[in-house]
Amino acid sequence: MERPAEDGGERGTMEPLDLWKPNVPRIYDYFLGGKDNFAHDREIMEEVRRYVPDAPLLARENRAFLRRAVRLLAASGVRQFIDVGSGMPVEGDTHQNTHEIAQHIDPDSRVAYVDIDPVVASHGRALLGKSPGVAVVQGDVRRPEDLLADPELREVIDFDEPVAVIMLLLLHFIEDEEDPAGIVARLRASMAPGSHLVVSHSTSEFDTDGRVQKAADVYRKANSPLTLRDRAGILRLFDGFDLLEPGLTTLSLWRPEPAPGPGWHQRPDTGVPPGAEHQWIYAGVGRRP
Repeated sequence: MERPAEDGGERGTMEPLDLWKPNVPRIYDYFLGGKDNFAHDREIMEEVRRYVPDAPLLARENRAFLRRAVRLLAASGVRQFIDVGSGMPVEGDTHQNTHEIAQHIDPDSRVAYVDIDPVVASHGRALLGKSPGVAVVQGDVRRPEDLLADPELREVIDFDEPVAVIMLLLLHFIEDEEDPAGIVARLRASMAPGSHLVVSHSTSEFDTDGRVQKAADVYRKANSPLTLRDRAGILRLFDGFDLLEPGLTTLSLWRPEPAPGPGWHQRPDTGVPPGAEHQWIYAGVGRRP
């Protein structure tokens, strides 16, 4: 294969296509057992696993959190979802895409998938674009006003009605100087009362031996660096939202199925129960009053 030309794109603009550089959506696809990835993506994944062996399990837990959150919101009457940083569409019975989860509750649910990666957007349009009530948009969350004005997104999303904005394992790829909390605030300004924010985000809070930071550093070889944040930093992303129970906790402990047994309790200082420190990822759902 001939190496494609590079155009030296800048942060804050649509990223250039570089199939030769490890790519976050393709790495995540491999974590989930998918086939839409290359050897150099798999090499990054195996390097991450050297430091965090349960990384593939966490990817599956993240998909399970998506399923639980979307089911809850759809059952409560939310009929519009924007899945930002959606990544490669999943196929098969093991995982479901957001529209499949929501439309199982109500077939009239509408979903817009958004990703900055042109290959992800193209693949999404091919697999999902003909589904009723579904749009697939190439967009940059670092430019929220442009994203919200996208005509394809506006075809399925009515911002006068409540909407759920889903940002799973996305905001840790927004660096501090890019102001992730400010980006969320600009999205919130367009969301009607009764809208929701769904977030999962990697943390270094329980990284007692530095392994998680070393795994995060591996992503500097990919197309986007990963910024770990503590619980307080992740909570700031929910400014202006009321957190649903059980608040901000680790992935598998956000309304797990089945529910935890007798004796389950959260530590008051972190909101995380004993024994969950290995999870490395916080998750929460907030409602705009």
